[in-house]
Amino acid sequence: MAGKSRSLFERLLPAPKNGGFRMEGYWVWCGSVIRGEDGRFHMFASRWPKFLPMHPGWLVASEIVRAVSDTPEGPYEFQEVVLPARGAEYWDGRATHNPHITRFGDTYLLYYMGSTHPLPDVKPEEAYGLDDPRCIVARANKRIGLAVSKSVFGPWKRFDSPILPVRPGKFDSFLTSNPAPSVDEDGSVLLIYKARRYEGNVHGKMTIGAARADRYEGPYRVVSENPVFPPDRFHLEDPFIWKTSQGYELIAKDMDGNICGEKHGGIHAYSADGLDWKLFDHPKAYSRTVTWDDGTVQTMGNFERPFLLFQDGRPTHLFAATADGKGGFANAANTWNMVIPIAP
Repeated sequence: MAGKSRSLFERLLPAPKNGGFRMEGYWVWCGSVIRGEDGRFHMFASRWPKFLPMHPGWLVASEIVRAVSDTPEGPYEFQEVVLPARGAEYWDGRATHNPHITRFGDTYLLYYMGSTHPLPDVKPEEAYGLDDPRCIVARANKRIGLAVSKSVFGPWKRFDSPILPVRPGKFDSFLTSNPAPSVDEDGSVLLIYKARRYEGNVHGKMTIGAARADRYEGPYRVVSENPVFPPDRFHLEDPFIWKTSQGYELIAKDMDGNICGEKHGGIHAYSADGLDWKLFDHPKAYSRTVTWDDGTVQTMGNFERPFLLFQDGRPTHLFAATADGKGGFANAANTWNMVIPIAP
């Protein structure tokens, strides 16, 4: 497998400048796309109002929405809020984020991160940041959940409990988020996810774990006693996985750039079992520097949450949450979900 001729990075084509999905007045993030029963392309994304800072506004006000396009490139048009806030008493009652849409048979599966807190909503005129109690509590309550529907148009049935809770004393004792599922033909699931450990009364660095379920409904059991990417060598976020004839492949954001050679660029890895991962000979999957279809080249302030659209068994488009500015959430004036076509 390590000797593949053309890397994913080398197959990326110019990106349509007017493609993807954006919304006036909102921060937009986390684009995940599926072809619906109507033959159109449906993007499940997260959004939150711009009166909040981009980060960490999402922790207390993100909601998952659906947008639609006749083509994978877009532009996508907003349709509805799919998973709105539903009350502090629910584990996902105050924020939904990190959507990943997939399907098993005639059932759509919407994996996501949810959170809650018992405090008042942030008002438009209020200051709000990482040291705000609402942010601190919401971050500690991040958990992975699942909603299901027989139609891409809903209605969506949410599970009353997270499918992947935290485990005291383990690498995922603080939070679970960023679900990356691969659903097999028999309905079993390999779920790669992001986790943090409690270190005292604060959290440790980001790690990547693996869980399995015999059916998508669960129960999900963590199968990695330790992070599947050793944290002393790998600092990763935003995994995306898919099944291959040899096992699995993965792309993820390289937080430090010491693997793919570019900070916040993408890595590409493979595994026979979803636990023991190896890098490809050319491990770079994507770059923050994008070539647009008008010939211009731009280094994006952010390029995150990669998602591959598969058609007829091959990846045809790479979606990513992106931001303008010189880099970093605080320097972004606008965010949206962009799309890059992939050559065969």
